[in-house]
Amino acid sequence: MSKSLTPSRRQFMLGSAAGTAMATASFATAAAQPIAQSATESAKAPDLSGLSVLITGCSSGFGRLSAEYFARLGAKVFATMRNMPRPEADELTQFAAENALDLHIIEIDVTLDDQVTKGVAAALEKTGGTLDVLVNNAGISTSGPIELQDMEATKLLFETNVFGPQRLARAALPAMRAAKSGLIFNVTSQLGRVMIPGFGQYSPTKFALEAMSEQMAYELAPHGIEVTIIQPGGYPTKIWENQAPLSGALKARAPEEVLAAYPQLTARMGASGGGGGSTDPMDIPRAMAEIISMPAGMRPLRRAVHPGSKPQVPINEVSAKQQLAFLGESAYGPWIKAVLNP
Repeated sequence: MSKSLTPSRRQFMLGSAAGTAMATASFATAAAQPIAQSATESAKAPDLSGLSVLITGCSSGFGRLSAEYFARLGAKVFATMRNMPRPEADELTQFAAENALDLHIIEIDVTLDDQVTKGVAAALEKTGGTLDVLVNNAGISTSGPIELQDMEATKLLFETNVFGPQRLARAALPAMRAAKSGLIFNVTSQLGRVMIPGFGQYSPTKFALEAMSEQMAYELAPHGIEVTIIQPGGYPTKIWENQAPLSGALKARAPEEVLAAYPQLTARMGASGGGGGSTDPMDIPRAMAEIISMPAGMRPLRRAVHPGSKPQVPINEVSAKQQLAFLGESAYGPWIKAVLNP
């Protein structure tokens, strides 16, 4: 069940019925020690008790860490992953049992309409029909130049990175609209604002998810539902390992003429290897937990997360400025201002 909170700018758009909108979680010490946190950090961790959270892509990386962390902070967590049964699901189930956490594993392949519909329905059945937070985290990547990206590779990336979040949002939004509250996180990338040659369709899909997320944020503001875009920089997660077989298969079916035209961008296609340096992937779940704990209506549209360079930040700033200049005084103005909080 959602917690009550002080009415915010966005809630006033809804009228008095918005008084029961999604919770502000207090910055109290979590009942259990959060993963990989010092005692000082633990004291600052928000209390997510009473909130329900559904996360995609929980077999590894940000999704797995977020599921464990949010559950330790008291949330009822629905950790989803594809291709079950699988060892990662068993490990997470055992982790939840050993730590007495309210954490449930649900099979969802974000590319399959039926699994998305059934998975979200299963979560809603366990909560009595409410869902406070949706985290669209599942994502994949391939490497190589755009000319090399055939339709098989292109469709797979868009199905996962763009259409997947769209499917999950459409399944979750009716319950959120009924409650007049909710928060959707869409995990993009700094490469959803800037790009590096040779990253295949990764940046195009993340640019698309950025645009879809911002449009949704404006459209959902009158319903008391917020959208926050999380923009990670490089982190050492399995996305680097998982892209290798996809890129290798793409390279194997590519015409030699095209491969030869881009020697620098195709030489290491299919090679395994880590990326992200020594950064801490826990930065992402911590940032999301902090945002969940903010007063409804005051959460940021975008949050860049990385200890190093964040080249997307100036783009985020100028984008918000221009969006306000474009529509701030129009009939859409209240929606735009509610999201950008000028």
